Amino acid sequence: MAAACPGCAAAPTAIEHDKVHAAPALVLSIPTIHCAACIGKVERKLNAMPEVEDARVNLSLKQVSVHGNDLDSDTIVSALKSVGYDAYPLDLAYLETRQDSVGRNLLVRLAVAGFAMMNVMLFSVAIWSGATETTRDLFHLISATISLPAVLYCGQPFFSSAWTALRVRGLNMDVPISLAILLATGMSLYEVMNGGKHAYFDAALSLTFFLLIGRYLDHHTRSSVRSAAKQLAALEVHTAQRLENGMAVKTAVSSLGVGDRLLIPSGVRVPVDGTLDSPKALSDRSFLTGESAAIALTSGQRVQAGEINLGAPFEMTATAVGNDTTLRRVASLVEMAENSRNSYTNLADRAARIYAPVVHLLALVAFVIWVWINGDIRHALNVAVAVLIITCPCALGLAVPAVATAAIGRLYSMGFLVKSGTALERLAEVDIAIFDKTGTLTLSGRAAKLDHLSASQIAIARALAQASDHPVSRGLIAALPSGPVADLTDISENAGNGMQGLYEGNAVRLGRGPWLGASFSGLGLKVGLEDPVALPLQEVPRKGVKTALDGLQALGIPQRMLSGDTHDAVSALAKQLGVEDVQAEISATGKHDYLIQLQQEGHYVLMVGDGLNDTASLAAAHASVAPSTALDASRNAADVVLLRENLDDFPALIRIARATSRLSKQNFAIAVGYNVIAVPIALLGYATPLLAAIAMSVSSITVIANAMRVRFVQ
Repeated sequence: MAAACPGCAAAPTAIEHDKVHAAPALVLSIPTIHCAACIGKVERKLNAMPEVEDARVNLSLKQVSVHGNDLDSDTIVSALKSVGYDAYPLDLAYLETRQDSVGRNLLVRLAVAGFAMMNVMLFSVAIWSGATETTRDLFHLISATISLPAVLYCGQPFFSSAWTALRVRGLNMDVPISLAILLATGMSLYEVMNGGKHAYFDAALSLTFFLLIGRYLDHHTRSSVRSAAKQLAALEVHTAQRLENGMAVKTAVSSLGVGDRLLIPSGVRVPVDGTLDSPKALSDRSFLTGESAAIALTSGQRVQAGEINLGAPFEMTATAVGNDTTLRRVASLVEMAENSRNSYTNLADRAARIYAPVVHLLALVAFVIWVWINGDIRHALNVAVAVLIITCPCALGLAVPAVATAAIGRLYSMGFLVKSGTALERLAEVDIAIFDKTGTLTLSGRAAKLDHLSASQIAIARALAQASDHPVSRGLIAALPSGPVADLTDISENAGNGMQGLYEGNAVRLGRGPWLGASFSGLGLKVGLEDPVALPLQEVPRKGVKTALDGLQALGIPQRMLSGDTHDAVSALAKQLGVEDVQAEISATGKHDYLIQLQQEGHYVLMVGDGLNDTASLAAAHASVAPSTALDASRNAADVVLLRENLDDFPALIRIARATSRLSKQNFAIAVGYNVIAVPIALLGYATPLLAAIAMSVSSITVIANAMRVRFVQ
């Protein structure tokens, strides 16, 4: 039965443990953001507004989710515009069908820059080969004619972003980039107009070309890291067949309400959550469980938005619509995890925030020093331009988000819904795992033969069992013969013991034997003054549980089992699974205190549980996992929800978390190391603007490529 109810008391703790919002109140698209400095600027502006409770930017999707009360989209848009970012209310239907206009525009500009660069280089070769005086000046003029419009057009992504920042008296990474391109072009134009021997149009175009390559690959790679939230949003349908006077009428899903009866044709996704009215149905629920096998449903069972009807058309009654559907809640949890950032990302944001002023100061110092050293303004400008380009903070901003996004998507495909943005970092640190037994290591209890029950006892047991969502209750319901349900009143739960109510004026109870006053310790039923009747249950270990426990042991994570069940039941399962450290008949408070004691001793505890009596422990643990069959309070308190019934892949959760932490640190080291090496080279005058552009692009691509390695962790 559902054990203790500290879950209710623990709910605030769970919320404090990791702020969990329902579906975002407002989601806006910000197409011009592309770095960590942008993230910090947007979030600081929105979080400073009194009506905003929380704002989080998703750099991969170029979106911001804003939570708060009485939010006005126009006010939010105006606030973002004041700091240099145009924002647009998110249209999911549009996003699902739109083409990648940003990527297409970048490709067009890249092609133009490449074409112009090659033509200008042909003239440059002629000049380098010895063209002089009139021929040289003519080739310079032709190069200028080609280069000026090409630079102005192809550099627009950088110029627009830089101007937007400067207009509101801010700086971003595109300011030094734009300055470098314009300086190289302007210096060349000055030479041409004054009959100079040297021009740098080829360098300016090459610089623009390589920067566009880096920007496009950055954009393309981010887009290829497919958001699990976006995949779930794609499962939503926009129309449904509502039954009105026996006729199916095509209706917008947004207009459906609780209680509406719907017809679901064959091969169509279910639009909302509800209960099955038809005698039976066959459903594909792989989006939620990860299991490809079809699910056979019978009348009265739940159907969920996003499922696909694989059988004959069926009818259902809506019980949850809009943001209350399972599909929307899961998508919201995934989006929240993708939007969240861990401590390494925050460090990167702080570094990027001060980066632009430092870069400009370095470039100015380099220019002044080189003018003082040799008096060659052209050379000093080249050094300053190289410094501006080579210190671009792209790699720094991508260091952690790229790894986290790839890891969350990979884990979701394996059946792990990562709810907390810091969960992967904390999972990587766990050194001991505590498991609940019933519903976590075992499936729902299966009752043995119940032939000894009378018809009235069966009806009473069914009424009490269906009032609880505990795995044992679900197992009992499945084992009870079909029939009527008793009409009970005053049904309530006695924490840790079972369910009770009144039937025809007599007290009835379903729960633990000692609570019923029985001599047995297992599940039983007591009706009025009659002797308690035993309801023997047989627990079945989850598939892959032994593999999971052995895998954790191989990773250096010992396991302990804490259960409120009897010593005999717990010991039998522990012996079967090879778990040596067990505690039985432990209360919710006892579990929580035991876990806290371990953490005070310096352990990083992973808690895995599903019942109300596990909720406080799930919230207090260093990291926590709950199966999808867990109670709502337990799922809300957990960092990760296990969507599949099979536990085979459980060790992979830890391996991927550890790989995520390792790759994040590697990326941060790559970003910092790149600057430690590259900046002195640029300051000493050994890096031309062209080489600086290549180096900057390579650093960003290296960071993203390293992040993608998390996809191959087994």
